[in-house]
Amino acid sequence: MIVVGDLVTDVLVEQSGPLRPGSDTDAAIRVGGGGQAANTAAWLAHTGRTVTLIAAVGDDVAGRERVAELEWAGVHCAVRVHPGVVTGSVVVLTGSSERTMITDRGAALLLDPDHVHSVISAAPAGTHLHLSGYPLLHAGSRPAGLAALSAATGRGIPVSVDAASAGPLRDVGARAFLTWVRDADLLLCNADEADVLAGPGPAAEQAVRLTAHVRNAVVKQGPGGAVWANRDAEVWTGSALRVPVKDPTGAGDAFAAGLLAAWCSGAGPDEALAAGTALGAAAVGRIGARPEPGRKKP
Repeated sequence: MIVVGDLVTDVLVEQSGPLRPGSDTDAAIRVGGGGQAANTAAWLAHTGRTVTLIAAVGDDVAGRERVAELEWAGVHCAVRVHPGVVTGSVVVLTGSSERTMITDRGAALLLDPDHVHSVISAAPAGTHLHLSGYPLLHAGSRPAGLAALSAATGRGIPVSVDAASAGPLRDVGARAFLTWVRDADLLLCNADEADVLAGPGPAAEQAVRLTAHVRNAVVKQGPGGAVWANRDAEVWTGSALRVPVKDPTGAGDAFAAGLLAAWCSGAGPDEALAAGTALGAAAVGRIGARPEPGRKKP
């Protein structure tokens, strides 16, 4: 499995109450690895999958720490280091049901299309490419995202794409994004992203509409479960697990990893949705976007 996208530092701010502008708000603050692609890679490694992350960091302490964390977690890092720039960082304001992100993408904007293309072109047979949508959503990294898709198409490598984030999707426009990912094997999006890409409506209808552009579409609805549709207008529904929620950060990345690990091992949509749901539930039960360091799924 190859994952392409961002590797950044997360500054996770867990507030004890509502934010009080102009004053102080008590919080627990933790600093560690983040980035949608890096999180998904870490969760894939947690499931026992062999996974390579293609990303970019700065030549700084943060970049070295981010790579070391992933390598410790079992992720092979094809990460290019860019001198003179900082590793990206995200301030995540989190509560039990929602999180807001304030982002400086830093070196992630310098993701190199030649580097991306060369790693994917040299991948062994049976590889699957999972592309975080973030590289496509920003002009600086878009050539690298497109290079990933092109290299996979040239090799006949199956492709999944995560729509990433509703705000930047609105900025680039649904038509452009769906053109870039046309005929991908699988598109994953949450409810807000589905509203942008498919228009409002029930999740099952949104997923079916999206299959005019991609072969399979999954719409995640948080506690409402998830829906999978294919181009034959077949629809599968997965129910969410009822678990205590400590932090939703990274839950979608864990869901993607669980689903992909199952699907790429031959599971059908029902099984893949259940596997994604189980790993997403594990993610919301702990603080932070990654599995507990040093512990793999039994």
